[in-house]
Amino acid sequence: MPPRRFPPSSVAAESKIDIPGLLSRLPLFSALGEAELAQIAADTAERRLMRAEMLFQRGDAPKGFYYLVWGQIKLAFSSPQGNEKIVELVGPLQSFGEALMFMNRPYPVFAEALADSMLLHVGERAVLHQLRQDPDFSCKLLAGMSIRLHSMVRDVESYSLRSSTQRVIGFLLQQAHVTPCSDGTPQTIELPASKQAIASRLNLTPETLSRIFHQLSTSGLISVQGRSITLIDTVKLAVHD
Repeated sequence: MPPRRFPPSSVAAESKIDIPGLLSRLPLFSALGEAELAQIAADTAERRLMRAEMLFQRGDAPKGFYYLVWGQIKLAFSSPQGNEKIVELVGPLQSFGEALMFMNRPYPVFAEALADSMLLHVGERAVLHQLRQDPDFSCKLLAGMSIRLHSMVRDVESYSLRSSTQRVIGFLLQQAHVTPCSDGTPQTIELPASKQAIASRLNLTPETLSRIFHQLSTSGLISVQGRSITLIDTVKLAVHD
């Protein structure tokens, strides 16, 4: 088996990483002092994955939560027919799995690396200790879980009430951080994952996603070059949505 190779811009696999420093970049821990970060770090482990490597399987018992330092992770499940549905695409500096620490239930999804990745696993013991010590920490944790719940509800609403084209346009505008006061200036974005993964995330087939990209390109609303998408007029695109 060939040796693992990680991005050269990342911390080398053999080097000792600054776990407290990495934890301080997570909004949940940003207000903690050195002593509190040291306590969290003592129950935090580094995990490195190669592309296509599993982090955990559906049914595994959670023992804490994960914080992605760099790379990309997909959270997904497979149907009895073998079809895969991506629930969430996790990017750098995002965390996941917090709520399951308190539910005493196994993971309802599996987690797989879509790129070479490095994560921190924060043990539940350290989190529970901090919850008892710091009410502000409790509020931040609840806020983070509430945001994720709101996002899931929004996704269900999108799948139920919006057309396939509306879902794709909404995703593109979200990636470009387009606001209602946008002036329509062209913006180029890089898709955060493969088109197949994005199609699954939007509850579409890859063929449907390709067809919608083609239709939007023909209409002069976007330009597609591989994973690079130029939103030619964000105002018209938002109206089309």
